[in-house]
Amino acid sequence: MFDFDKFTQYSKPGPRYTSYPTALEFNDAFGYEAYLAKLHAQDPQSPLSLYFHLPFCKNACYFCGCNVVFTSKEDKKEQYIDYLLREMEILSQHIDTSRPIIQLHFGGGTPTFFNAQQLNRIITAIKSHFKNFVSDAEISCEIDPRHIDEDQMKVMSEAGFNRVSFGIQDFDEKVQVAVHRVQPYEITKAAMDLARKYNMVSVNVDLIYGLPYQSLETFKKTLELSVSLDPDRFAVFNYAHVPWLKKTMRKIDETTLPTPSEKLAIMRYTIDFMESKGYKMIGMDHFAKPEDELFKAIEKGELHRNFQGYTTKGGADLIGIGLTSIGEGRDYYAQNSKEMEAYEAAIDAGKLPFERGVALNEDDRIRQYIIMELMSNFKLDIQRFESLYKVNFETYFATALESLKPFEHDGLLSITPQRIECSPTGTLLIRNIAMAFDAYMHVHAKSEKTFSKTV
Repeated sequence: MFDFDKFTQYSKPGPRYTSYPTALEFNDAFGYEAYLAKLHAQDPQSPLSLYFHLPFCKNACYFCGCNVVFTSKEDKKEQYIDYLLREMEILSQHIDTSRPIIQLHFGGGTPTFFNAQQLNRIITAIKSHFKNFVSDAEISCEIDPRHIDEDQMKVMSEAGFNRVSFGIQDFDEKVQVAVHRVQPYEITKAAMDLARKYNMVSVNVDLIYGLPYQSLETFKKTLELSVSLDPDRFAVFNYAHVPWLKKTMRKIDETTLPTPSEKLAIMRYTIDFMESKGYKMIGMDHFAKPEDELFKAIEKGELHRNFQGYTTKGGADLIGIGLTSIGEGRDYYAQNSKEMEAYEAAIDAGKLPFERGVALNEDDRIRQYIIMELMSNFKLDIQRFESLYKVNFETYFATALESLKPFEHDGLLSITPQRIECSPTGTLLIRNIAMAFDAYMHVHAKSEKTFSKTV
């Protein structure tokens, strides 16, 4: 089904395309007043997706690429909640908070590093501002199994949370010590059992391959243990080693990282193993049970992608709240301050803690549509695109089509006047394929220290 010999020759740095344009194009030219204008111009009938960044962690996991703040002080967490509440107050002056809420996500950091009382305080404040949650809203939280108890799970369940995602990464103790995240199987199982007890609709786990001391044999054991927990979805990520961006990654001894051939062997085995256990591959890094709504969405070509990952909830304006959070509208991206001092200073001044972003021009929106369709559904309906944007696809993307010819020649995709569609092996290279439509790649193409490798 997969031709891995063809696959390996395409390894190169490239974006993961949680956005287009990518965050590298965010800039100061898109200023605060422009951002407010975008908020005020939003369609009052369109739904909202809310992302809350809860950035604190007790200790560093050396593999982590997230924006985190390390602390063990309760007063810092309480102070952060104070500012979150004030940010929502200011935000309510600029958007209609009565709009339907179709998605709410807590990310981090470690959201469950906040105790039950603190989580309840945040949730209560959210629901005092945003009252119109639709009946099938996707309400989710990222959880570190080392930091979850029954009181926290009960608070989330009573608040309507229906999805949780557990970070596992790897169960091998030597690997765990090397990445500074010791997490025995028993702790993870107890956390998963809690999620089931409190009727979470979807319980997901994250694994990472490419970590120090990993081998095919050790990862086989991790997969067996992970499947024994019976999660609804798996995300199996290729470790992105970017020590020039994340200082904690410099603590990893690069000589202990598995070789590209070892990583490929792990990936090949993982795909076969997941299929043998009844999980279906739903695209880059993800597996789900056939009855999962993500799998159903991709069969219909209705899967979407945003900063929260793959989702069936498309068409919403994403509002990012909290330190470093990113929001997305029809024609813009906006990011909050990355430094706590600047974040607090803006709110103290009665302003949203906006730092930078980008306004999309018409070419950006055209390319965004194509890239997100490919990243989500691994195919593009050309006729539908042309009817939406009133441009001739073949003429507009002559250069991109030329650059895709090697992929077509290698059987990684097919191109007809009606559609572009990836082969099974092509779906594994979807980042490479999407790059053909990226107007900004020429700026970054020669840099080895911009993006992680696609393979």
